[in-house]
Amino acid sequence: MQIHLAKSAGFCFGVKRALSIAFNTAKSYKEVYMLGDIVHNEDVVRTIKEIGIKKINRLTSGKNKTLLVRTHGTCMKITDEAYKLGYRIVDATCPMVKEIHKIVRNQEKKGYRIIVIGDKKHDEVHSICGQLKFKAIVIDNIHAVPIEKIKRACVVAQSTQNLSDVLKIVKILKTRIKKLRFFNTICKPTRIKQEEIKTLPLENDVIIIIGSRNSANTKRLYKISKSLNKHTYWVNSKTAIRPAWFNSAKSVGVTAGASTPEGTIKDIIKYISSLPIKKLTPSL
Repeated sequence: MQIHLAKSAGFCFGVKRALSIAFNTAKSYKEVYMLGDIVHNEDVVRTIKEIGIKKINRLTSGKNKTLLVRTHGTCMKITDEAYKLGYRIVDATCPMVKEIHKIVRNQEKKGYRIIVIGDKKHDEVHSICGQLKFKAIVIDNIHAVPIEKIKRACVVAQSTQNLSDVLKIVKILKTRIKKLRFFNTICKPTRIKQEEIKTLPLENDVIIIIGSRNSANTKRLYKISKSLNKHTYWVNSKTAIRPAWFNSAKSVGVTAGASTPEGTIKDIIKYISSLPIKKLTPSL
């Protein structure tokens, strides 16, 4: 049985950049804080804690303190408050997310109502909506498209959304909005991962998706794969793997979410290779 690892598996550019900034910030300053987790992955969160960066729920006095803005970005009012409280701010927001921020701010100034296609409770969506003076409309599924008539609207998407689902929603919106501007803000790494996961399940007997349960992009990879191959399993560590999954399988496809460390991926592949089923030949 062979193991095929997707080329796009693991950290995207934005996560690599954010972690590099986090490590450099921890070396440069003593008191570094974050409002939440830098990315949605338990192993990464543990590492960030080990290098001395603390997670807080609210801002207090910022004297001699540094606030590290997470990959998903943050609201303008939080940034403003942090400056007023005396925090030094280091911004690790993904550049692609910052581009979405720029788009919605500019389009709102031009008089367009902002519509965000994304998960209502996701940190990135909160940060996008937090760039605006007026409340954005957030659509998280095709059944949640608003009935109200809107004259002019700008539509963006959470960067890790499923492009197919987004386009279906945009198609409906075009029938209800006289003037609609759609910006495809799904990032390139997400698009590449989603394209790969459309073929991997068809070429392998079993698919392993690696990533945390609170990772939005991993969830979408799992959903796409599961729709194509019922023998798709979502794990965040080797302890979640069941040997019975691989019975009679000739090949295993493996991919991982954008916030999954390389070490976790290698650990899981090594474990699968060691299972006493058949001789496994990793094809990396």
